[in-house]
Amino acid sequence: MWQHSQPAQGDPVDWLGYWHPLADQLGSANGLLALGEVSCSLRLPAVQDLGGLRRFLLEYQKQLLLPHELPAIQRAFDHTCRRELRELVALDCALAREPALQHFTEASRRAGQTQLLKLRPLRDERVPRRYREAIERGEANGWHTLVYGLTLALYSLPLRQGLLGFGFQTTRGFIHSAARPLRLSENDCRALVAELCAPLPQAVETLLSLRTAA
Repeated sequence: MWQHSQPAQGDPVDWLGYWHPLADQLGSANGLLALGEVSCSLRLPAVQDLGGLRRFLLEYQKQLLLPHELPAIQRAFDHTCRRELRELVALDCALAREPALQHFTEASRRAGQTQLLKLRPLRDERVPRRYREAIERGEANGWHTLVYGLTLALYSLPLRQGLLGFGFQTTRGFIHSAARPLRLSENDCRALVAELCAPLPQAVETLLSLRTAA
């Protein structure tokens, strides 16, 4: 069971400690969502400079990461821990009806299903096997956020650390994907990661406090 602790401080890397490589891969924006298509879906102008990238990331956090992605991970984690396959599939279908996520359905499904296949060696684990079967029957989508939460639960990784890891990896992935075309220095990237990730510990604390109160 999650227990209360103070929000993490310092460099975002310090939040993560030893991190599972599959969870790390799932938490990265690299190869999942292109910065341009996210900007379009958020109705933002094309990112052309450091200021534009900062505005994009703030809106991404406000419109997608905090209200949709992190809660989806938390709920998938809880359903997996309780072996609630029916509830996990219902959550999957509910996300498919969420207007804010419509532009990312194919990319998210592709990433999630690819990572779900990597869990096949866990033959005795009922939830990932049955979830994969539901996807094969067309009854679920395999969102990458749900597979991420499922992975945290299966490997007994701490939920709080996992939520922070997802937020950090996704934010860092967007920044590094824009670094070369925007000619950002390493110091620019580091400063932007630190700035944008600074609110994440408190956001995760709030989410988890609501979870324990439910």
